[in-house]
Amino acid sequence: MSPIYVALDTPDLEKAKAIAARVRHHVGGIKLGLEFFMANGRHGVHEMADTGLPIFLDLKLHDIPNTVGKAIQALRPLNPAILTVHASGGRAMLEDAKAAAPTGTKVVAVTMLTSLDGSDLRSIGLSPDPHEQVVRLAELARSAGVDGIVCSGEEVKAAHAAWKDGFFVVPGVRPANGPVGDQKRVVTPRAALDAGASILVVGRPITQAADPDRAAREIEATL
Repeated sequence: MSPIYVALDTPDLEKAKAIAARVRHHVGGIKLGLEFFMANGRHGVHEMADTGLPIFLDLKLHDIPNTVGKAIQALRPLNPAILTVHASGGRAMLEDAKAAAPTGTKVVAVTMLTSLDGSDLRSIGLSPDPHEQVVRLAELARSAGVDGIVCSGEEVKAAHAAWKDGFFVVPGVRPANGPVGDQKRVVTPRAALDAGASILVVGRPITQAADPDRAAREIEATL
């Protein structure tokens, strides 16, 4: 199965279904984020599940442990393949998230958004070293018992070396010479996979292409 998960970051359910139908033979799953979920809710997730592709529900939950645990319990009927929480929510929150998730759902902890860099970390009072921040949160996630982390392709090699059986989600993936957009720490799909990524999240290079199916095939061919 392809390691590519296409990010369908749109509030338009019909548009999301149309793109998924076009690329379904060249991706391994679909990622539905906050924008999609706020517009379409559980009904929209059920509709997208009808494509037959695994669902990555990327809600990046972050709250007190009890609230996150109950939120995930409420999501259990959706049975997502992958679900995200923020690693910075702390050990107890991560433990409750994993305990509340359906059997078979991989709970992965977001370490540092790929739209951030060292200056952003400094502005919120953290060490301005993205590598250090990701490695620290990866160790927290591993010890808390979740399945893996979300990190950029720049940090996944170090995270994989420290966590051999971890599940590593790499967003911010861009084809060579492709536009970066609002991402700051990007790598090519091949480089991310070689560094230890388990799955690659690719959005706009596929969804905004004139021919999404061809774009997906071209990225898949580089792997």
